[in-house]
Amino acid sequence: MSPIPDTQWAQVVEKKGGPPVYKQIPVPKPGPDEVLVKMKYTGVCHTDLHAMNGDWPLTVKQNLVGGHEGAGIVVAKGSLAQGIEIGDHAGIKWLNGSCLACEFCKTADEPLCPDAQLSGYTVDGTFQQYAIGKAAHVAKLPKNVPLDAIAPILCAGITVYKGLKESGARPGQTVAVVGAGGGLGSLAQQYAKAMGLRVIAIDGGEEKKAMCEKLGAEAYVDFTKSSDLVADVKAATPDGLGAHAVLLLAVSEKPFQQAVEYARSRGTIVAIGLPAHAFLKAPVFETVVKMIRIKGSYVGNRQDGVEAIDFYARGLIKAPFKTLPLKELPEVFKLMEEGKIAGRYVLEIPQ
Repeated sequence: MSPIPDTQWAQVVEKKGGPPVYKQIPVPKPGPDEVLVKMKYTGVCHTDLHAMNGDWPLTVKQNLVGGHEGAGIVVAKGSLAQGIEIGDHAGIKWLNGSCLACEFCKTADEPLCPDAQLSGYTVDGTFQQYAIGKAAHVAKLPKNVPLDAIAPILCAGITVYKGLKESGARPGQTVAVVGAGGGLGSLAQQYAKAMGLRVIAIDGGEEKKAMCEKLGAEAYVDFTKSSDLVADVKAATPDGLGAHAVLLLAVSEKPFQQAVEYARSRGTIVAIGLPAHAFLKAPVFETVVKMIRIKGSYVGNRQDGVEAIDFYARGLIKAPFKTLPLKELPEVFKLMEEGKIAGRYVLEIPQ
């Protein structure tokens, strides 16, 4: 293994709103319970754009290196780091570390830890050649899976898999995936199918329609063309009564206001997407008389990560992605803001 350099190339957000600056910065050194991962590929998530723009009511690290879907090889580890070795393939996820001692960590809800460290938000993430992760939280990856293709699983895949579990939907039931043509939605459809669920894809545009149909959605509802989206979604369910579960992955507020109308009685609505400054509203009458459950779902815990990666390793998930070099991150953000990305972009890290 080649020596670890003192400096590296990274995309650094120097001011709120960006753009990221491609520059050289020092290579970090792992602490006692940390590992240093030489990044090979990293996915780009809409959260990375929110982090750059400061959209959320969370304190963002200054001079931030974003990214939280990074796959690479462990090149150094601290003296207390256990469960992963130098040379192992590893993934750095949104949850970079947690205290492991609070109520939430003890009950497998470590993403809810009040002292959680977030990759590419509160600590530097994966838009760099070398990234740090807590040994307890990095994902050990099978060496037979390609690192570019597994990268989107580390956030988008785990997040939607967790959301499907939270929905309680059972095999044979129908799930409506809102934002089905995006990075999360393209994976949500596949996890849903692998879990025995029927999928209605909701998004806009012909490119996304073609992708959703290729991924096996039983119906595609184009919100840009539909004159009655609620009726169209209901009609797409086998009995016309609506979806058993709705996964809200959209990056705008309006879809969050519509879901109760096409969810069937006793259906579950799972909010996952995080549009900036948005509110989740629902008509009280329909929510009550249809006995609708509305809940939020955050990223998965460590075991959810193991399971989501295993689905991929068994060939059940194929994340549609396009590859660009790390220096092209600003262009990906531009396409993201314009809503022109179908699937996921994965950045190749210079070696």
